[in-house]
Amino acid sequence: MTRDPSHLLPGDEPVALIDAHGRAVTSGRKMPEPSELVKALGALLTARRLNDQAYALVRQGRLAVYPSSHGQEACQVAAAQVLDAGDWLFPTYRDTVAAAVKGVDPVEALSLLKGDWHCGYDPYEHNVAPHATPLATQLPHAVGVAHAARLRGEPTVVMAMCGDGGTSEGDFHEALNFAAVFQAPVVFFVQNNGYAISVPLSRQTAAPSLAHKGIGYGVKGERVDGNDMAALLAVLGAAVERARAGGGPQLVEAHTYRMQAHTNADDATRYRDDAEVAAWVARDPITRLRAYLTGQGLIDDARLAEFTAAAERVAAHLRDGINRDVEPDPADLFAHVYATPTPQLREQAALVADELSREGSPR
Repeated sequence: MTRDPSHLLPGDEPVALIDAHGRAVTSGRKMPEPSELVKALGALLTARRLNDQAYALVRQGRLAVYPSSHGQEACQVAAAQVLDAGDWLFPTYRDTVAAAVKGVDPVEALSLLKGDWHCGYDPYEHNVAPHATPLATQLPHAVGVAHAARLRGEPTVVMAMCGDGGTSEGDFHEALNFAAVFQAPVVFFVQNNGYAISVPLSRQTAAPSLAHKGIGYGVKGERVDGNDMAALLAVLGAAVERARAGGGPQLVEAHTYRMQAHTNADDATRYRDDAEVAAWVARDPITRLRAYLTGQGLIDDARLAEFTAAAERVAAHLRDGINRDVEPDPADLFAHVYATPTPQLREQAALVADELSREGSPR
């Protein structure tokens, strides 16, 4: 109750380090190391290719649905790149790229969107929680993991991601309050892309910014240009290190834009016009970072060609993996329901096995 609220308020403008033309901006923040920016550009190019390939797979009927992060890739890459291997990432349904950068095989990351019944990957292998389709339900879980790590004395930090629409859910507010009270080492990262499906931000909140929502819970808020990779790495990296050092939770709002429809099932032309979308094309995160690195002499055509080739390999791997048909096993219906199957579950499994046996199924 004695905390100075001025330390919790975000700045008047989002933090930026590189402008839309690829020029450095003076903001009082240190520019990330060149090696980190070059690494991020490679990940950005792969991320864009992954998004485009996944969208093509939807049109071919190989994926049931895909929520593209085209235009938001800098947020995705930075969120994972600032984490250590032992840190946890709690993604939303739109954060396939972030999961892939954290180490998850993109084929496994997209299994759920293909229509499979399970997560598709082992969350403990790379410390990436299952994709969450219900809005903001993953945030209290993220705080729980962070709180547990703090109680154990572990250096773990949790990156809890959500969209602007998620901030209108009760889970968001409960998670912030719990994290602040227990000083959990968690970074709440909101990708504000302007819309919750068709609902614009102006119909969701009257707050000056989404980052301002933290002050009500005693959580420091910060705003960042979500299409500026350098600024994202600087802001998110500082938030992670602050949490790791015992500084408690932080709320970071990235201002970005969803260039494509909410999903392939959405018609974005019904609620936004072409001029609005076109205005964001010039702020593309890839164009901006590539221009800066080229201007600084940190990257050349040969290195860009390497990045492009690597991105194509990821796309080919994704195509091959998603196009591979997997024969479902009916017994899987009863697996992983309980650690110790209940009598009712065993009875149901036996019933299905008997029916399949009588039908001549090899299973």
